[in-house]
Amino acid sequence: MGNDIKIEMPQNVIYILEQLNEAGYEAYAVGGCVRDSVLGRTPKDWDITTSAKPEEVKEIFRRTVDTGIKHGTVTVMLKSEGYEVTTFRIDGKYSDHRRPESVEFTSDLSEDLLRRDFTINAMAYNDKDGLIDLYDGIGDIKRRVIRCVGNPDERFDEDALRIMRAVRFAAELDFEIDEATRIAAENHAPELSAVSAERIETELTKLIMSDHPEKLLDAYRMGITKIILPEFDAMAETPQNTPYHLYDVAGHTVEVIRNVPKTKVLRYTALLHDSGKPECRTTDASGRDHFKGHGVASERIAEQVLRRLKMDNDTIRDVKKLVYWHDYGIKGDIRLTTFRKGMSQMGIEYFDRLVDIKRADIEGQSDYGRQESLDTLSKLIEMKEKIVADGDCLSIKDLAINGGDLKELGIKPGPEMGEILKTLLAEVLGHPSNNQKEILLKRAAQLMKGISEE
Repeated sequence: MGNDIKIEMPQNVIYILEQLNEAGYEAYAVGGCVRDSVLGRTPKDWDITTSAKPEEVKEIFRRTVDTGIKHGTVTVMLKSEGYEVTTFRIDGKYSDHRRPESVEFTSDLSEDLLRRDFTINAMAYNDKDGLIDLYDGIGDIKRRVIRCVGNPDERFDEDALRIMRAVRFAAELDFEIDEATRIAAENHAPELSAVSAERIETELTKLIMSDHPEKLLDAYRMGITKIILPEFDAMAETPQNTPYHLYDVAGHTVEVIRNVPKTKVLRYTALLHDSGKPECRTTDASGRDHFKGHGVASERIAEQVLRRLKMDNDTIRDVKKLVYWHDYGIKGDIRLTTFRKGMSQMGIEYFDRLVDIKRADIEGQSDYGRQESLDTLSKLIEMKEKIVADGDCLSIKDLAINGGDLKELGIKPGPEMGEILKTLLAEVLGHPSNNQKEILLKRAAQLMKGISEE
């Protein structure tokens, strides 16, 4: 069956398998941990499948948690580590394209493996029996193929999220999707609308955080993004007839995703930075396209997409900020004073990530004007470094005076004080050397007098 393959398992996993065996039950490491071990990757989790029923597993191990008892899963705790142990099972009817209404426990490992999504995830292993590979998972690993176990229509009808998982595994492993599996995925893609936003977000994030986010274009061709990310379809249908670009908006977007570091904020910024282009596109008399105002539109669309995906508020805030500013300073003739004001509005703490986005954006365009764009980016970096080295004031909290100082001048906390502080900041951004307590107090007194005379 595959006894020539030897998998190194953690000591805790070996212990759990041995305890189950000694109690008279079959037990195997199963699924992703076996797949990753065969591929030479380090498994994140080790899942165990067994002929023992949940209550029997609980009798064998001292500390367990009922994580999914209805579906046969008990988590065995060994010190602070948890290992999911699931009884061999046959899934009942799926009515919501998500999870079975019921499960039936079985003593037959082959029936348990048959219910799994893809052949590469349907392998089991223990040291005694070696690799159990009933559906040619090893063959598909060698062929670098994602293929459903059994009938792909049945697998996708059971759980529509498997459609996204197929593309995600293809992206993580740089595999292709088997033709029959692909056709079934295309046919069942509309059923993704029944899957929760949280599950969609998890798979989409893994896809764009992978080494091959360009597989998102496969998701478009298969009709997946039409359901989960229609904004990407609009991008794919928006050409960029301009010497600065080689690709349509989606093709360019994928290049930018590939070229930014693998952080959630940067990858989602790259995904959505040009999402406003479809609605902003105009074409002049010469046939050249323009996308005026697309940063503002993209920021709005980014928020809509991320809220729909139930993303956390910090990620939404950071992505929106970077999407809005991604085209900043593009003309190359920006002055230090203007740049300082821009950094005050954006927040200088975003600058390094903005550079990552801008550099990837340039790399995803044509050679036309590329060196000029890179020179502009270098100039922005130099100006940022000068601002930091000079200790320039960029925010109200950086001012040499504060609300307490203004109270001593007789200015009461409230809108009036806020306006004076904002005015002082605006003036200091233009003249950083004026950020001195004496100068600012004198100026604040003038502003207070002006307000009282109004």
